[in-house]
Amino acid sequence: MRDCLNTALYASNRSAIRVYAKLARETPGCISLTLGEPDFDTPAPVRAEAQAALDRGETHYIENNGLAALREKIAAFEAVKNGMDYSPDEVIVTAGATEALFLSLFGVLNPGDEVIVPTPAFVLYEEIVKLCRGVFVPLPTAADGFQIDPDRLRACITEKTKAIVLNSPNNPTGCVYTAESLRTVREAVEGRNIFVICDDVYRQLIYTEDYHSFAENRDLREQLLVVQSFSKPYAMTGWRVGYLLADRTVKERLELLHQYMVVSTPAPFQSACIRALDFDPHELVETYRRRRAYVLSRLDAMGLPVTRPDGAFYVFPSIAAYGMDSGTFCTRMIREAGLAATPGACFGGEGHIRLTYCYGDETLKTGLDRLEDFLKTL
Repeated sequence: MRDCLNTALYASNRSAIRVYAKLARETPGCISLTLGEPDFDTPAPVRAEAQAALDRGETHYIENNGLAALREKIAAFEAVKNGMDYSPDEVIVTAGATEALFLSLFGVLNPGDEVIVPTPAFVLYEEIVKLCRGVFVPLPTAADGFQIDPDRLRACITEKTKAIVLNSPNNPTGCVYTAESLRTVREAVEGRNIFVICDDVYRQLIYTEDYHSFAENRDLREQLLVVQSFSKPYAMTGWRVGYLLADRTVKERLELLHQYMVVSTPAPFQSACIRALDFDPHELVETYRRRRAYVLSRLDAMGLPVTRPDGAFYVFPSIAAYGMDSGTFCTRMIREAGLAATPGACFGGEGHIRLTYCYGDETLKTGLDRLEDFLKTL
């Protein structure tokens, strides 16, 4: 019966991030800098609110799109924090950003429709596009400092282009799209039936004042699908809660898919998420900023070229000088040095590796010591 499954599943691959994290776990003494998981606990007031919700008996069905109070809080938060003009009725509370991305892509794609994704990119996008019977169209950015070149973008657009995915700050590079890159995308989609999916889950984890999301183009509101998550800024990865913002006419269709996929996200977490939106992640950001400086200084001393990240908690150094593909490099590094990173090829960025610095200081120091020692053997 295995061969009788949905044929789209046969083109789907396991997340390479998880594959290398598993290999690290199976290697005695190995340090893993693979997963993008904050090493902080969820703030105590947020955890306490979830417990209080359980004690109040908030364990029953709720509205499909989330508690009205949470959607109102999200709409107010986005208006004040990010200048968004979404009403509570234009919010869907989702099972993490992953569901929000799946809702967005499944909701807009017909078989054969094309989705442009600047690469390197998070592994999820390509796999979801394939599962939705769409066509993944990579837009290489490495030669342009991980920014979007107008000519390259124009070359990717066809009559079948249905969406562009923008992730800024970017996973895996940590780079933030410049005003010029965002203008390039605007010129490409304005007046066309092309959606822009703004995966802004790292928006609160930035180290620059010169940050703008494509979602700020409010006159293109009908073309925008904005994805957010509680996971990264509030250290709530295991809670699996995010949200999708969309123009009412689009949202009214997407909520049907959400209803039949998950019904709703867990009731006790809704009140906790209301509380989370009052939490200021400034302290987390400053910790990541300090760790970023340390990691960059170590990579520079090792002679590994790297583009300075302006957000998130990733660095994407080049290993091209060592004459091997990134998969081989990372596999050898686990076995020979006891350090795990994720191959750049997993993100469409061959010749690089992704290191994550959302780990404690001692773990980072030991891991980078092992990287340095490994490089000396090559």
